[in-house]
Parts: sequence; C-alpha cells; structure tokens
Amino acid sequence: MKIRLIFFQLLCSLIILLNATDLLAQETTNPPAIINKNGIWLKGELHVHSRHSTESSNNSIAKIINFSKSVGMDYLAITDHDNHVNGDVAHHTWADPEFKSDSLLLLYGAEWTTTRGHGNVFSDKPYNHQKLYDIRDARDINIGKVKEALGIHLSANHPSGKDNFGFSYDLVKSIEIWNSAMWSKNANAIMIWDDMLSSGRMMTGRGGSDAHHGVPTSAEKPGAHTYQAEYNYVGTPTTWVFAKQRSLKAIIDALDHGKAAVSSNPFAPRVEFYADYNGNGKFEMMVGDHAVSTGKPVKFQVQLMGNKLTNEQYTVTVIKNGAKLDSFKVSGKIPAIQFTDTPDLKGRTYYRVTVEGKNTDYPQVPKSAGLSEKMVALSNPIYFNFDPEF
Repeated sequence: MKIRLIFFQLLCSLIILLNATDLLAQETTNPPAIINKNGIWLKGELHVHSRHSTESSNNSIAKIINFSKSVGMDYLAITDHDNHVNGDVAHHTWADPEFKSDSLLLLYGAEWTTTRGHGNVFSDKPYNHQKLYDIRDARDINIGKVKEALGIHLSANHPSGKDNFGFSYDLVKSIEIWNSAMWSKNANAIMIWDDMLSSGRMMTGRGGSDAHHGVPTSAEKPGAHTYQAEYNYVGTPTTWVFAKQRSLKAIIDALDHGKAAVSSNPFAPRVEFYADYNGNGKFEMMVGDHAVSTGKPVKFQVQLMGNKLTNEQYTVTVIKNGAKLDSFKVSGKIPAIQFTDTPDLKGRTYYRVTVEGKNTDYPQVPKSAGLSEKMVALSNPIYFNFDPEF
C-alpha cells in the first residue's frame, strides 16, 4: 500500500512537471519583430488647452504647435473649453491665425464642458460645435442624435477625477484612461474602462496631457501655475494611432476602431500587440481587431518598438477580462514576448497589455517621468466573441 502511495505521488509530480514544461514551451522570448505594412503609427496629443481656455497661461496655439513639432509629434488636437466661448469654438480656436501647420496634422476639436462632466470632440473637418454645446443639458438620447448628425468622435475625459464624464458611455467611442503625466490618479479610470469592456463595449482607450500652461517666452511673465509645464505638457502621455495613411480621416478612423496605444511621453517605447488567430505564424490580428473564438489556443506577441532603453528590463503584464493573466520580463534591442492562451469558446474575451519599467527621459518636460512612475506604455485590447454592432 505504501509503495502504491509513493508511486502515485511520483506520478502526480511528473504530470505537474510535464505541464509546466509544456507551458514554458509556449512562451518565446525576443522573437523577430512583426512589421505591420497595413498602415503607419502616428503619435500625438489629444487633450491640451491654448489661450482660448481662459484659465490657461502662456500657451498660445503657435507655441503648442511648435513644441509638438519639436518633439516629433505627427498630429495634435487642441481642445479648448467650449463654455469659455459660449460654444463658439469655430470663431476662436479654429479661427486663430496660428491654427495652421505645414507638417503637423491638426484635428478639429474642443472640450465639451458641462455640468455632468467633460468630454473631448475629435473631427477630421470643421463641424458645428455650437449644436453640441447648446444641447449639453438635454437627455442622453437627444444628445446622441445630435452627435451622430454631426459625424464626430466623442470621447470621455478624466472619467474618475474632477469633472468626470457623467453621461451614458454609449455616447462615446473612446475613454481617457491616462490623463496627465501623473499615472497614479488613473487607476479608477482603468477600472471603469475594464468595466465597459467587460460589458461588451469595444471602447478605445487613449491618453491626454490636459495641459493648460506653457513656459513663458519673450515678454511673457510667469504665473502661479507656470511650474506645471515642467511636470505636464504636450505628450504626457502620448497616444499612438495605427492609421491606414497619414491623414486626419485615418486618425479618426483609428480612434474609432481601437487602433491605438499610449506611452508615457513621445520618447518612450510604443507597445504593439498582435495575435496569430489562424495559427499560421502571420499574426494577422492587432489591437482593436475582433474574431470569433474557435475554442483553440491562440498565440500572441507583445513587442516594444521605438526608443527602448536597451540596458533596462521591462515587465509586460497581460490583462485578460480585467484580471492579470501573466507577467513577463523582456529586454534587448527589440524587447518582445510570445505567449499562448485560449479565448472562451462562447463567452466574450479580451486581452490587453501594460508595460512597466524605467521611464525614458523627456528633457523638454523634465519632471514628467517621475510622475509617470514605472508605467511606460499600455495597449488597447484584442477581442473575441464581441458584438461589433453593440
């Protein structure tokens, strides 16, 4: 009897060891980088205020545009408070002679500032913002009709902080999950995002500095909030979009469909997330994509691209349906990891990733890296068994 017990224990240990070995075999560190030729990654700022927001200081449109160009931004959304101009954004921010650029793609936008919270509007062309402002206190169903008629992208701002978005999330296509350089204040925004995703909404996560104050130049004088420009300004954080081409319309389309990632600043690495749905090694799915689960394992690849710190180690954490699935350590010239998991056959499943480690310095905003702490980047989800028409 004793011999049988010992044999049984050895057999159990062997099974556990084999399972562990099989799991490790499914993880590949530093595989070749995936080169996605179906579009281009563009980086930009989606929430910043110029002098047309009355509480801002030393922040002209020209200064914002020139700074954005100097740090390599591809696009920019200046989102001034519409209530500061009684909704007439068209004759203020957009009509400013400085609202132009020969290289930077300038989205048309504004911060929809209401008693029920704030949201950002993004558009590839001018639209009648006055109509959205005038209906700000109406019922959500009526606001939705105006939003659809205007053909705009509406996004929830700082959902868990001051002036949090208090409307139905069915009105928005994206949510500000990283507001300002201060990463620590965004934990509740991430929780709300996961709640929305878990409920079946394929909602894009994006960032925005929400910066109001620039560094004084020439005859400008410092103000009480000038110090903030050292901690938080354009690009803290930076939102990357995977656009089909370099155009305003393509940027909006990418935001609409979750083709986005967020980095702590313009010089921090970008996280890319792919899935080999067909099992042929081609990794045809990326963030924002949706497929029907076959019940079979799917191989995923996470890779850091752009300006990596090659001597540093990053921690990649995979989030599945709002909970941690696993973490991996990556480093090297192109830090990357492959892992395998099986999406639910019938239920909804989504995967997203976060990247932590030493933050890349941002000399133009020297104190921002400290506020971002260890959070380097995060991705949007890859979806299985969601309803695209939700």
